[in-house]
Amino acid sequence: FYAQYFDVDTTAVLTRCLHAILPFPNPLTRTNTTNFLDVLDGNPDLYGPFWIATTVVFILFLTGTISQYLASHHDKAFVYNFRLLSGAAGLVYGYTAFVPVGLWGALKWFNRSSTATLGETASGSINLIECYALYGYSNAIWIPVALISWSPVSILNYVFVAVGFAVSVVFLTRNLWPVVSGTEAKVSRGLLIAVVGLHAGLAIAIKFLFFAARPAAKDIKGDEAEKGEKMVRALLGM
Repeated sequence: FYAQYFDVDTTAVLTRCLHAILPFPNPLTRTNTTNFLDVLDGNPDLYGPFWIATTVVFILFLTGTISQYLASHHDKAFVYNFRLLSGAAGLVYGYTAFVPVGLWGALKWFNRSSTATLGETASGSINLIECYALYGYSNAIWIPVALISWSPVSILNYVFVAVGFAVSVVFLTRNLWPVVSGTEAKVSRGLLIAVVGLHAGLAIAIKFLFFAARPAAKDIKGDEAEKGEKMVRALLGM
């Protein structure tokens, strides 16, 4: 049963990744539409989302380790923090696995409620595998972001993560809007706010867990930044 969702060729995966990284109309995309569900063409896959998430996990661990090394005391032996790996896996796999299920369940519930109340058919629909594909490919932008966000210059890391958040959230909201618009106006706005809020949480966690470069000599501001990082880590069980 699950084999059909891994039956996809490299060209299709790369096309979908390109569409996620460049969510605006672009002549390089396979179709003339900007809707990702049309790019899926009724054949959503789990192969791309799984390997994208796995790549993001290992790159976050690698570049997060580099960031910690650059910010460490070089007169001491550097100790690898493998909690970064488990934290990256928990964050990325957890977000990609559970948020699409919650969104799909909410859409199913509210679409059913609205059609029962108004006697109308929802204007858009999305199945669970399409939700997984949408969120899975939205992670593609974090690969280049993670590769360049190991700088000890904190402001640069903020900019890179902010760009990654902006690109991925535009990709999600543009493609989810035709689906959530089938619900009542208040519900559709609430769902989009929830999507943006959860995605902002992911971006903030990535910044403070993996790219919170701290100088070796602590100062007051450094202590405050460290407290913020520890709070995020506590929330994620790291």
